Amino acid sequence: MSLPHSVKRYTVAEYYEREHAEQEKSEFYDGEIFAMAGGTASHSRICSNLVREIGNRLKGTPCFIYDPNLRLKVKANGLRTYPDASVYYGKLERDHEDSYVETYTNPTVLFEVLSPSTEGYDRGFKATSYRQIETLKSYVLVSQTSAHVEAYDRQEDGTWRLREVSDLRGTLALPSIGVDLPLAEIYDGVEFRAADGTAIAESNPRPGSTH
Repeated sequence: MSLPHSVKRYTVAEYYEREHAEQEKSEFYDGEIFAMAGGTASHSRICSNLVREIGNRLKGTPCFIYDPNLRLKVKANGLRTYPDASVYYGKLERDHEDSYVETYTNPTVLFEVLSPSTEGYDRGFKATSYRQIETLKSYVLVSQTSAHVEAYDRQEDGTWRLREVSDLRGTLALPSIGVDLPLAEIYDGVEFRAADGTAIAESNPRPGSTH
């Protein structure tokens, strides 16, 4: 899927200046700026679940998980974007073109929660861009319409292997950061809906949770 066309072309410095001043986040690629669409309640809930549950498991390790406000630069092609969640091992490496020191380049794991309007982009251009990040070990796509997660893992020979988990009783394993995450925790409190907006089912809350 190709990115939509904008009218004006910008320098990297102009993009960073705009992002620092604006409240709304935008992506940047090849001189063009692209506004990011707002998310649904389910999208927000899944992102929050990922950050909370993985963050709890990473305590005491050299890794830390960040929410969708942390900006990423893909060195290979210059894409600047905001993953839905990202795990970094050790020290953050900043983009030296960003004088505001708000953009980083060395994630270990990236997560995107799929939406109808962005799924093609997340699976296409963005996935291709992410796979060019030398430090990246896994790229995870999370459905918000059903309990389904796809994890792409970098192999020793540089190829990528797909793993899928499609059951709330299943577990997403992230060996690169030593985390096993039950899908029931990823989808805690999420109501699945059909294409026409009608509710299908609500995921069972994890044990001990209250709503």
